[in-house]
Amino acid sequence: MANIVGGVATTHVPSIGKAIAEKKQNDPYWKPFFSGFDFVHRWLAEVKPDVAVVFYNDHGLNFFLDKMPTFAIGAAKEYRNEDEGWGIPVSQAVVGDPALSWHLVNALVADEFDMTVCQEMLVDHAVTIPLALMWPAAARSGQWPVRIVPVEINTVQHPLPSVARCLDLGRSIGRALESYPEKTRVVVVGTGGLSHQLDGERAGFINQEFDRLCMDAMAKDPDEIARYSIHDVVKLAGAQGVELLNWMAMRGALTGAVTEAHRNYHIPVSNTAGATMVFENKPKARLRAA
Repeated sequence: MANIVGGVATTHVPSIGKAIAEKKQNDPYWKPFFSGFDFVHRWLAEVKPDVAVVFYNDHGLNFFLDKMPTFAIGAAKEYRNEDEGWGIPVSQAVVGDPALSWHLVNALVADEFDMTVCQEMLVDHAVTIPLALMWPAAARSGQWPVRIVPVEINTVQHPLPSVARCLDLGRSIGRALESYPEKTRVVVVGTGGLSHQLDGERAGFINQEFDRLCMDAMAKDPDEIARYSIHDVVKLAGAQGVELLNWMAMRGALTGAVTEAHRNYHIPVSNTAGATMVFENKPKARLRAA
């Protein structure tokens, strides 16, 4: 069966990609954020995942307001990136894992999640920037060390799925991963956030207190966050802070004994609360054996 080694949550602000392209990782403005990935790199080298299941939100590259699924999953052989207009270099394509994707699709539909299944799918900066942050050498060479299964969550076009529903989506995927017959090491990734608002009277809004509350609850009790409505999250985290939904799905997919291994929080990254977390996941079967 698949072994869920843990989860990574990280911000995906486009300006991060521009900073990478311009080699600004050690600039005073950027260093506090990028240095938070030193632990992530060591941890990934230790756990050596084969596949990354990535929960993210599309920003108009593959879906737009006229066609915006609540939940979509990729089942493609590869996922390409294209120019989004942010001044970020186009990323190399990432290899997919169609067999695992279809296993997840069947399990999700059986769990009454009506997924949009994409056998062709473009992935935007919400996927490519986290991959570049997690595996910077691979980003430079274009040879990614993992296959991916992208899972898109609508955080753009209201009505949005609830926080609780996204946590349940992750739990459904976690159960499906546990039942996958192939020996595969999986890292689950949630991208976006944390608090930020890009427009309107509250443009530039950041809420450190709510961000830290969510980060604390992610490890200890994610159901504490699931009690918030979407309107609550918009009020407390900003209109684009609803990308928290991707973090919730990631956390739900960690089905074992979960411990927080690392966190970094730095503001601002552009006009966003930059946050990174790593969670270790000890499978229940291993716990019983111990």
